[in-house]
Amino acid sequence: MVGGRGVARLPPLPLTPFSPSSAVPGAEPPRGRADTPGLLECRRCRYLRTGRACCQLVGALLAALILVCSSVSYGSAGGYTGVPDLGGIYYYMYGGAYSGFSGAEGEKAQQLDRRFTQLKVPIARAGMAVGGALMVFSSALIVVGVVRLPWRFPALLIVECILDAVVAVCLLFALYYFFHHLLGVYDSSVCKERAQLYQSKGYRGFSCSMHGAEIAAGLLGCAAVVAFLLGAGLAIRGYRIVHKLKQKPEHAYEP
Repeated sequence: MVGGRGVARLPPLPLTPFSPSSAVPGAEPPRGRADTPGLLECRRCRYLRTGRACCQLVGALLAALILVCSSVSYGSAGGYTGVPDLGGIYYYMYGGAYSGFSGAEGEKAQQLDRRFTQLKVPIARAGMAVGGALMVFSSALIVVGVVRLPWRFPALLIVECILDAVVAVCLLFALYYFFHHLLGVYDSSVCKERAQLYQSKGYRGFSCSMHGAEIAAGLLGCAAVVAFLLGAGLAIRGYRIVHKLKQKPEHAYEP
């Protein structure tokens, strides 16, 4: 009784197979969108959530960035050579009309640009080759992991560890050669004479020092060394886990 009036209570609703408190099979509520499996929940893509896959993806990304930075260094010699041929505003703002070079000075500038480019081309091509090779190697390791070959053949993890360690050590030597060769190029008489010639005409940006793309390529190479060393350690750890689980009669390990 509320306020002198009777309140009629409704009878409870009958239980259905979709009721939360139902005791019959299938009593759980229907799954919503939040419960649907994501992209990385499939059997093949589950490998991409492991630590080894993360190191390999980072290695592939770093290799692609090294390739890009090396290509920038390959085409960044700049200078007087070829600029007047572009025509238009480049010709009048930087090229033959108002370049400040005329006659013998223009020919000398072209010759110095050509010699300077010839000094930088080998190391730039080597950087592009290293970046491309590392990207192919990392992509191959990702494919091998996605198809679950290390689970069928655990010895592949030992091979992966050795290859990662060898690549990291070789990359260290490559970085030493990269910086040693670049410093030799910028310390050469060609670079110094070229810088003095452009500086005498008021041009800046031709100093004998490494530019941003070359420094970035070196730093990315150092990061790639760390990524491959981590990948080698995780490969050994994965081999131990797989070897231990293979000895059990029942296992549910996903490499």
